[in-house]
Amino acid sequence: MARSSADDLELKRACEAAIDGGGGKQKVALCIRVAKSRGIWGKAGKLGRQMAKPRVLALTTKSKGPRTKAFLRVLKYSSGGVLEPAKIYKLKHLSKVEVIQNDPSGCTFMLGFDNLRSQSVAPPQWTMRNKDDRNRLLLCILNMCKEILGSIPKVVGIDVVEMALWAKENTPAKSNQVSTTHGPETSVMAENDSQVNVERDLVSQAEEEDMEALLGTYVIGIGEAEAFSERLKRELLALEAANVHSLLESEPIIEEIESRNNKLELQSVSNKVLIQELDKLLERLQIPSEYESGLTGGSFDETNMLKNIEACEWLTSAIRNLEVPNLDPCYAKLRAVKEKRAEFVLLKCTFVRRASEFLRNYFPSLVDFMISDKNYFSQRGQLKRPDHADLRYKCRIYARLLQHIKSLDRNCLGPLRKAYCHSLNLLVRREAREFANELRATTKVSRISTVWLEGPPGSSQTSNNADTSLASEAYSKMLTVFIPLLVDESSFFAHFMCFEISAFAQPDTAGCAKTGPSGNDSTGSTQSNTEGNNTSELAILNECLQELLDGIQEDFYSIMDWACKIDSLCCISMHGVTERYLSGQKADVAGFVHVLLDDLETRISMLFSRFVDDACYQIEKYERNVRQMGVLPYIPRFAALATRMEQYIQGHSRDLVDQAYTKIVSIMFVTLERIAQLDPKYADIVLLENYAAFQNSLYDLANVVSTLAKFYHQASESYEQACLRHINMVIYIHFEKLFQFARRIEELMYTITPEEIPFQIGMSKMDLRKMLKSSLSGLDKTINAMYKKLQKNLTAEELLPSLWDKCKKEFLDKYGSFVKLVAKIYPSETIPSMAEMRDLLTSM
Repeated sequence: MARSSADDLELKRACEAAIDGGGGKQKVALCIRVAKSRGIWGKAGKLGRQMAKPRVLALTTKSKGPRTKAFLRVLKYSSGGVLEPAKIYKLKHLSKVEVIQNDPSGCTFMLGFDNLRSQSVAPPQWTMRNKDDRNRLLLCILNMCKEILGSIPKVVGIDVVEMALWAKENTPAKSNQVSTTHGPETSVMAENDSQVNVERDLVSQAEEEDMEALLGTYVIGIGEAEAFSERLKRELLALEAANVHSLLESEPIIEEIESRNNKLELQSVSNKVLIQELDKLLERLQIPSEYESGLTGGSFDETNMLKNIEACEWLTSAIRNLEVPNLDPCYAKLRAVKEKRAEFVLLKCTFVRRASEFLRNYFPSLVDFMISDKNYFSQRGQLKRPDHADLRYKCRIYARLLQHIKSLDRNCLGPLRKAYCHSLNLLVRREAREFANELRATTKVSRISTVWLEGPPGSSQTSNNADTSLASEAYSKMLTVFIPLLVDESSFFAHFMCFEISAFAQPDTAGCAKTGPSGNDSTGSTQSNTEGNNTSELAILNECLQELLDGIQEDFYSIMDWACKIDSLCCISMHGVTERYLSGQKADVAGFVHVLLDDLETRISMLFSRFVDDACYQIEKYERNVRQMGVLPYIPRFAALATRMEQYIQGHSRDLVDQAYTKIVSIMFVTLERIAQLDPKYADIVLLENYAAFQNSLYDLANVVSTLAKFYHQASESYEQACLRHINMVIYIHFEKLFQFARRIEELMYTITPEEIPFQIGMSKMDLRKMLKSSLSGLDKTINAMYKKLQKNLTAEELLPSLWDKCKKEFLDKYGSFVKLVAKIYPSETIPSMAEMRDLLTSM
């Protein structure tokens, strides 16, 4: 027989590698190359017309305890020529084996499985190289089905006896002992030890010769066939009875032997499994020598850190593997396991203590080295931005060590965190102090007067116009340099010191005290245990950050106070810069930086409030002076102050300035009203002149500042009211009788009819003529006197034209009402008309 691909050991190894990576979980009983094509069930006369594809069929077995499963695997070649799994069939579902009759060579067959999703789709056709390969594969399939499953599928198109005869001629057999659940039995295997021979289903040569000899003992003629048949039946019944009797007699012995064999086999298997489990347990209990030396007395230098990390990882895994559920509870009670676990715990405590002691000394040594070198800090004439890159690099060397320390004993992290915070706090405060000192020394700016609203107009205005923006720029530079540094240090500390905080965690910084953020979540939502752990971790982190950064605010305060002494209006720009950083700063792991900015903003607001209060006090001092006439000095001085304040506004400082405007202007108006009431005779003149001056000085600013626009309109209304009161007073002084007569007519019209009014005492036509003669004779002189009265006490001459126009309009309105009353009550009387009076006023 020509060499078959089933004998190809290289193919067998390739199949084993493709099936389970060479792990040996599944055994390949037979593998052989085939060609795959597609056929049709029930139409064996039609072979597949599509191109055949090369495939490899592999019969495999997998043992699981006493059970054995059989599989038919289909493997295909990848683009690189490597075998890879394509399909897998369970032999227990094989229901039919059909050899295609239309194939003259007889090498094509189909395998039918009863668990296919669609029975209408025919299974593929498999074509072998020759009949020997076909018989070899089909015999192996049938034998495995019979040996393992206890039954064979339906065979169509080939005789099983013919296959058995072929196996006898082509396969040298050898006997192997196979243990089953029913005891030992003998089966015939192929020379590859996996293909079962079905030769035992036929009679052997020796048995055939014995049968011939037996038949030769019967000398019976041809006519005695019936007697011969009866004799054979009787002898067969006798043999069967003897066999049954023999079996019944030997059954107890067989059962005893079988039971003893089963016990021995179970004991052997149990001992083997026990040895394997004990070997695994011994591996867990043994400490590798290279790790033991590192855990008990090794160095923590940078060169040894990789070995220390590996030792930590082993120790963590070893302790975890000796704990339930990683270790079977029955093993956990063993004395050896308990002693070894105690040894591991002692080893853990020793290593953690050594590592913690090293790191507690390591962090201060790094900082002390930097503090001792002046080149790390700002010096005279040179501002130096702090750089912690080298410090963080040296700390990151021990980042993984800290993670393992936390996993071994998280309680040791507290002292380490405090040591790191204390050391870095000294460095950061030194950097901030040197930077702030040099920043003040290198910023040259003149100090301006803090008195803005006190004194005569024009005084101290020149000095207050000096440029002081460098002072606020110094504060802005301080924030620009140190706020990102503090944020980075906070974030680095949180990650370096192994804080378990999710990215979405947000502390309640609004409720934090000045001593540091509390980290409490005030949303009141109960979402998960993770959020609760985040809150707890965040509280601890904020306490550490307070210790890390506390005290640095004093250097910010020094810059702030220095700038405020130079020019209090610098508070406006400093507030805007602080608010910009505050709104852009997320209150997560850098929560203390958020609190620091909030404190700075509060302090700036306090300093500016002092300035505003002082300005209000300067305004109120005017009320204590002697009688004020004309425009009060603080009116134009406030316009200059507001113009200056607008120049300092940056971003969110608008609200701060608007609040200052509201407070100062309110005090200005209240003080103005009080000053005006000191001399009621000239109250309206004082009010209208000052409200007019307020509008004139703030006209441009009111167009762009909504808060000032509100006060501008308020001043405009107060001005109009003061003008109206003053004009009415002047009109009534010169035309008192005329308008008193008109008032009496209006009062009488409420009680009597218009026709009855001329008959009242003092209201006759004669009384009307006398009153007109005394009031309107010399009218041009009276109007001139009224104009001079307006002009007399008015200090702001530019207001006179508009005031006189208002006076004429008001007089014409009142005179028009009088003319209508006279025409209604005294229709026969003639008085100067409205047109005549208007022409007279226009000509003057």
